[in-house]
Amino acid sequence: MDNQGQPAQDPLIDETQAEQRRSAAARLFDIRRVIGGLFVAYGVIVTLIGVFDSRAEIDKAEGVRINLWAGLVMLAFGLLMLLWQWLRPAEPPAPNEKDPGS
Repeated sequence: MDNQGQPAQDPLIDETQAEQRRSAAARLFDIRRVIGGLFVAYGVIVTLIGVFDSRAEIDKAEGVRINLWAGLVMLAFGLLMLLWQWLRPAEPPAPNEKDPGS
């Protein structure tokens, strides 16, 4: 048997690569990233709308620039979610342990 064309399979390396894939998947699908990203995107849009509100729109809201304030709150909330996700990253799920008695 000639194994010159194929590298040797090291179970420790395979386990490390699987752990890295699980960790990357846990970070990628972290709900804080999704919620934070959406709130930041919508916050930027609503803030820009609020900055360019007409006098009629401001008068309709009884003098409050509601789009500006709502956009800033959404932006702050989204940034807090992203900061939380960055400071405390998601832990990857534990690998399934196989029962040695099976």
